Amino acid sequence: VFILGSAVIGLAGAMLTTLDGQFTPVGYNPLRFTFLIWVMVIIGGSGNNWGAIIGGFFIWFFWIEAEPIGLWLIETLTSRMAQESAVRAHLLEGAAHMRLMTVGIILLVTLRYAPEGLIPEKKRQ
Repeated sequence: VFILGSAVIGLAGAMLTTLDGQFTPVGYNPLRFTFLIWVMVIIGGSGNNWGAIIGGFFIWFFWIEAEPIGLWLIETLTSRMAQESAVRAHLLEGAAHMRLMTVGIILLVTLRYAPEGLIPEKKRQ
């Protein structure tokens, strides 16, 4: 099992290097490569493969869509502020971080109301 896991991780490292073009410690983003994977599995349900797949698609969708929706929301909320307002500029610059807040809220709500995930593990009798 350890050898198989090591082979999978080695393959993943090769794919990451191919994607980024280089492998440096600075290039590794734990949020992107570790935290999101854990959230996908937790949301979907760690007890079965379909839950992890559904959780992956669910979190991926919100990760992609949260930034443009957050930007639209902040632009709408700050539309009555002066264009040169420092508060407005700060809020617009921080709109990209709406995706982190969205994923955090989804994780909290799921853990509160469905702690076993969207598709829980089947009970064995």
